[in-house]
Amino acid sequence: MDISIALSDNHYTRPITQGRVHPQGARFLPTCVHPSEMFWRQLKYSDFDVSEMSLSSLFIASSNGDRRWVALPIYTSRTFFQTWILIRNDRGINAPADLKGKRVGVPEYQQTAALWSRGILQHEYGVLPQDMTWFMERSPEKSHGGSTGFKAPEGVELHMIKPSTNIGEMLVQGELDATLLYLNSKNLVDRSQIDVLGHPNIEPLFKDPLVETTRFFRKTGLFPINHTVVMKRELYEKHPWLALNIYHAFNEAKQQADVDAREAMQSMMETGVIQMGQGLMSMDWQEQAKKYGMKNSRLVLQTIASYIHEQGLSQRPIQIEDIFAASTLEL
Repeated sequence: MDISIALSDNHYTRPITQGRVHPQGARFLPTCVHPSEMFWRQLKYSDFDVSEMSLSSLFIASSNGDRRWVALPIYTSRTFFQTWILIRNDRGINAPADLKGKRVGVPEYQQTAALWSRGILQHEYGVLPQDMTWFMERSPEKSHGGSTGFKAPEGVELHMIKPSTNIGEMLVQGELDATLLYLNSKNLVDRSQIDVLGHPNIEPLFKDPLVETTRFFRKTGLFPINHTVVMKRELYEKHPWLALNIYHAFNEAKQQADVDAREAMQSMMETGVIQMGQGLMSMDWQEQAKKYGMKNSRLVLQTIASYIHEQGLSQRPIQIEDIFAASTLEL
């Protein structure tokens, strides 16, 4: 059985996109796609049998009755998104609380990275979404929200950025004070192209991301997830055994990727590119990143589900069990 699959290019997915790993009883036909474009294509056209998916858009779509997708507890991307916030350093923004009253850009209001950052700003720093004025880059035709029925939540002032400009240009020109995240990789959805960190007046809100990352993880135990893996519900219902086989294939890919990384590190040490002791520091969350499965992620999933409802992006509380394959709930 051939299964079309779309993934972004990263360390843990590479053994699959390179055709080295397949689920038992099936063969992956892989395509590498930028996540922004991949999610738009899946939500609008259902182009692939299996793919990465924006966790927030999946939850929002499901809460609105879109039942095309079944999720698997496989997490291809996770990080501490508040450390992605960029500011202009000439606007008096020295701490998160200084974002109140500021004009803030966002590629897409409902995207997972933005949702996590708003939730963290609210719960950790007392800055509500309603405290800022928002400017969104993606048009309804090219946004995830265009397929999920997105409307600006009550009390949130949201402006659409004109097609003639983008977040990068507005930051450089001083028309924005900050952006929740910045995407300038070429794809069909995002428009920004400038390397804004090369501008003298633009810098990260958190000057030492590692300090903020360590503080947040030790306090909350949360390592935010933004991409999960989904399969078409019709495929799942016809071949329910595929869910676990795909899950095991991703675990195998992860194990191969770790072997690749160790071999690459050994090679660099042998050739003198790096010296012994110069490897990556071991962080608590790095161990968590290696773990797929529902038991290792339920708290994170419940937190983002609560953020979605709290921020007015779902009409009802989201139940994790309604979205993930039943056979994976005890993994």
